[in-house]
Amino acid sequence: MDHASIPARAQQFRALHALGRLLVLPNAWDAASARLIEASGAEAIATSSAAVAWAQGYRDGEQLPFDRLVAAVEAITRVVSVSVTVDFERGYSDDPAMVAAAIGRLIDVGAVGVNLEDGGAPPELLARKIAAVRGAVAARGVDVFINARTDVYLRGLVPGDRAVAETLARARLYEDAGSDGLFVPKVTAPEEIAAIVRGCALPLNVMAVPGIASVAELRGYGVRRLSVGPGLAEAALAAARRACIELLEQGTYASLFACDVTYAEMNGLFPPR
Repeated sequence: MDHASIPARAQQFRALHALGRLLVLPNAWDAASARLIEASGAEAIATSSAAVAWAQGYRDGEQLPFDRLVAAVEAITRVVSVSVTVDFERGYSDDPAMVAAAIGRLIDVGAVGVNLEDGGAPPELLARKIAAVRGAVAARGVDVFINARTDVYLRGLVPGDRAVAETLARARLYEDAGSDGLFVPKVTAPEEIAAIVRGCALPLNVMAVPGIASVAELRGYGVRRLSVGPGLAEAALAAARRACIELLEQGTYASLFACDVTYAEMNGLFPPR
């Protein structure tokens, strides 16, 4: 990775959230998946915390050692030319200063965006983390796109009839702290998505889950970012399991050879050293 290109990637990543467009982010879990996603036409790449952790033999939920996360992000940014944003969960700490320092390390290896989530913690804690990150990157003269994830819908933090209002209240808090985007995983009802778009100044990011509208419909609602979480990794692992079970139980190869990604194609995605 050319470190001189990082400011340009950060600027480009912000532009991908412009009003009237929708950024589709397939989530990668390692360098090979990231390079394949880029070659498939993705404008930018997000990581999935779950998929990255699984790929290295750990459970999701900040069980992956931070140094190994940094190494995984560096491996991804080394092989792609598009912008990379990192799912950083709760920031690996409740100390805002430590979260800011950790994100500084992710920026150093090429990340231009991060997701930070509130989870089950008070939203004020995430706001303090966002403010600390914003201050730290400004002091360094660098940029990072902070995508604040609220788990109001994902965790059912409030009754359904209060979910939109609670989401918008948190959105205002995170915007005031310096967030650049709002991520609301598991919201699917069109009227609720549209209400969040209308009530929030931040670009809205939703997650592809069963029952969600098509990309074209989401664009019509005003959504500006769509990610798939661990979905792409789950699809890849499901294909691998089908082929493995067929091979072991039936001794046949139909699933194994049904794949349309070849050795030559994958090898060609990486330049020789």
